[in-house]
Amino acid sequence: MRPEAPFEKFAGGALGMCVLALCLLSQTEGAVKYKPGDPVTLYVNKVGPYHNPQETYHYYTLPVCRPKEVRHKAMSLGEVLDGDRMAESLYGIRFKENTERRTLCQLSLTEKEVEQLREAIEELYYFEFVLDEIPIWGFVGYMEESGFLPHSHKVGLWTHLDFNIEYNGDSVIFANVSVKDVKPVPLEEGAGAGGGLALTHTYSVRWFESPLPYERRAERLQDYSFFPKTLEIHWLSIINSLVLVVLLLGFVIIILMRVLKNDFARYNVDEEGACDDLDQGDNGWKIIHTDVFRFPPYKSLLCAILGVGAQFLTLATGIIVMALLGMFNVHRHGAINSAAIVLYALTSCVSGYCSCNFYTQIHGQRWVWNIILTSSLFSAPLFLTWSVVNSVHWWSGSTQALPVSTVLLLLAVWALVGFPLAVIGGIVGKNKAGGFQAPCRTRNIARQIPRQPWYKHATVHMAIGGFLPFSAISVELYYIFATVWGREHYTLYGILLCVFAILLSVGACISVALTYFLLSGEDYRWWWRSVLSTGSTGLFIFVYSVFYYRNRSSMSGLVQSVEFFGYSLLTAFVFSLMLGTVSFAASLTFIRYIYRSLKMD
Repeated sequence: MRPEAPFEKFAGGALGMCVLALCLLSQTEGAVKYKPGDPVTLYVNKVGPYHNPQETYHYYTLPVCRPKEVRHKAMSLGEVLDGDRMAESLYGIRFKENTERRTLCQLSLTEKEVEQLREAIEELYYFEFVLDEIPIWGFVGYMEESGFLPHSHKVGLWTHLDFNIEYNGDSVIFANVSVKDVKPVPLEEGAGAGGGLALTHTYSVRWFESPLPYERRAERLQDYSFFPKTLEIHWLSIINSLVLVVLLLGFVIIILMRVLKNDFARYNVDEEGACDDLDQGDNGWKIIHTDVFRFPPYKSLLCAILGVGAQFLTLATGIIVMALLGMFNVHRHGAINSAAIVLYALTSCVSGYCSCNFYTQIHGQRWVWNIILTSSLFSAPLFLTWSVVNSVHWWSGSTQALPVSTVLLLLAVWALVGFPLAVIGGIVGKNKAGGFQAPCRTRNIARQIPRQPWYKHATVHMAIGGFLPFSAISVELYYIFATVWGREHYTLYGILLCVFAILLSVGACISVALTYFLLSGEDYRWWWRSVLSTGSTGLFIFVYSVFYYRNRSSMSGLVQSVEFFGYSLLTAFVFSLMLGTVSFAASLTFIRYIYRSLKMD
């Protein structure tokens, strides 16, 4: 069996897993039909600081109007992972019935509760309601700073909300909340002293007919501008990156082909010569032909990296394909989280198969340990990071802290689906693995490697091999960060697919070029070097995440910082695994090509 067989089979497995995930995750989203006068339930969800999107708390943690018995909505796994905690509210909304200044409740706040509201308003707390799967955002209160001498600091609470709801026929199309015609109740220093503060909360409901059909109501939400719009059409930037990438790839391919052509012309003077009989007095990559396929150290770890990298390539491809098919519209809360978990569990067989198959080919003996290492290579760091992040959220009372039932469910998914599939894939890969068919035999005694110049050292190759792929995705990376660590709805999945293809292409070509330069220096240690050279892109991505946190966002605080940097490290690790796998596969294919060509000419 050829050594690239696991990677070829991975491509077929990727397609199969994507199709299976589409079948399992596809949902029939039907419009909820209302009759005039039917109740339309409004759920309260969460509140949190405006600049810290992942620091969210249950809406009823604030001293607000609440029912005597809080009843929560049954939520999907993705909604729970997204920090949603929806509960029924006291708002009485009926389909197509306008309401003017109806009393919601009357509250008598203590001094401590007034101070709690003051702190929330000063930290720019916003709230999120949900009506017919439509998120509704608004600020808890109003704060104004003016002047230096004298300094004015005003804090006010919104006690009246105007709900504007659009409908088409018997379906709800859009909803938002407005306070433009309302004056806030001032919460000055000492407002709650000596008996507290009495408040009356009211609301109004106004219905408007919309020409937009229900099937296109997601477009209305995308046009809504409660949060600042930063995601714009950026085809020009992508085209610029694409042109640079095409020039880079053309440069690498043309240079390598010209150099290889000259090498072949020089090495193949004797047409009858075989690969093992080449003149030992020559220089360059020809002279190390008996060492270039010498198996590397730490075989199990190398194969585990390749297996998990193949798994995440499958997962990323599946997510992008599902997004292009419109499965992640803005009204499906946490759908992408659910899809990622299901796909990760299902694609565990890809990691087990690729890892154990290649491990067996390169004469690995401890295949059971290889499967265990492959299964835990990403899941162990993920569990450790999640434990720290979840503990911080639990300590702060954030809704991002997962309930015990959800934790047990995720563990069950990994233990009952992910790990068994990895074992099954590993066993199948081991049984189907053949011998490692190298074009040239490997001698027992390794050749001494000459001293290398500084520009051929591993750190230099990692810097070059990591920076170029990162530069190809740096533009798109900002928009992805603005989506993941903000409140934007990413919709440009066609561009994302192009950028993903560009990233893999650049990583493969740079790896081939660096591997050729390494072999030209009579250094046959390309196995790990090919993984590390392009895999170092993850380091650049993490450095960029630090830059984004400090200079492109207003995030702050322990809760947000721990989650941001914890999951940014995991993201960088995933990119390193994916690109390391692509880099290794490209280098292996290239080396087999040049030595086979040398032997056949």
